[in-house]
Amino acid sequence: MSRFSEELKVVPTPARVVAAIVYVLWAIGFWALFTFSNDPGMSRMPVLGAAALMFIASIPVLIWILLIGYVNGDAKRRGMRYVLWTLLSIFIPNAIGIILYFILRDPAMKPCPGCSQTVKGGYAFCPHCGVNLAPACPSCRRAVEPGWRNCPACGTSLTQNLPARYGGPHTA
Repeated sequence: MSRFSEELKVVPTPARVVAAIVYVLWAIGFWALFTFSNDPGMSRMPVLGAAALMFIASIPVLIWILLIGYVNGDAKRRGMRYVLWTLLSIFIPNAIGIILYFILRDPAMKPCPGCSQTVKGGYAFCPHCGVNLAPACPSCRRAVEPGWRNCPACGTSLTQNLPARYGGPHTA
């Protein structure tokens, strides 16, 4: 299965239902506009053009509602304040709330290899069982990135202290 189809599963079912209903209602609204309009230009529009406009003009609304649903489901999955992010994505105009969500969202939560509890990304140790999740400075115990030579918090040299799997010296 592709990553895109995996991400589509994040959209909650109520958001999918609302998006489908709004899409159909929007298309019916365009059909009523073309059928019952007093404007002579609309009555002369070709049937194929009117049908294409009915269904294509409804797609941005469908995408907007599905994106709001994605923000809701993804914020839940990442352990964020999903109600706040959903409301921001609805009420900040021009989809700026949705864009802000994608810029400011937290890293994905991952299961701990020791206790299988979900842990927020970026933690050096599991808060439930204490297992080492990422490389940490041996002096101050703060998370460090693989390949760093010194700890940015305390300045301790990391090249001799980290295991090889975290970018430290390689054992033969």
